[in-house]
Amino acid sequence: MQNAKDSFYMALRTRLCAVNPERTCLLRGALRPGILVEEAEAPFSQLPNDIFLLRWTTMGADVNLASILVAAQCEVLYSTCGTRSFGGLDRGRALSKMDEELLLIVQPFSTPKLNYQANPPTAMLTQVFWDEPVFAPAVSQRDLLSRAVSVTVYSYQDPAE
Repeated sequence: MQNAKDSFYMALRTRLCAVNPERTCLLRGALRPGILVEEAEAPFSQLPNDIFLLRWTTMGADVNLASILVAAQCEVLYSTCGTRSFGGLDRGRALSKMDEELLLIVQPFSTPKLNYQANPPTAMLTQVFWDEPVFAPAVSQRDLLSRAVSVTVYSYQDPAE
């Protein structure tokens, strides 16, 4: 499933760079696209604002098919305090902008599965595909407005996996 998770992340990252190249984050001295995978980063004492954080939660498999179908639940977390120029009073608009960006980067709902352990990444025999995102209600905590979005990601196991 690691190749599917990597392919899903890289597809969203590439699409985010096209949709909003200004959504970036400075992490450990490097400017990166504003989308991170929680399990691939050092632990955060507080989640960064104005970026998308992918958190992999549950996993399951259907072994009664010709090829094993694996499904993993991905929770996309994001939050904002709005902008300084508006004193944070635009945090609702900022969250709506992130909602729109997420809707844009998950479409189309598939991507080729690649093995990112190889350099350059090598194509595998199957695709990664996912359901439409399910948006939880926005949560307001002091000056922070946040949302969690759930996406189920599927992939057939390749013979090489």
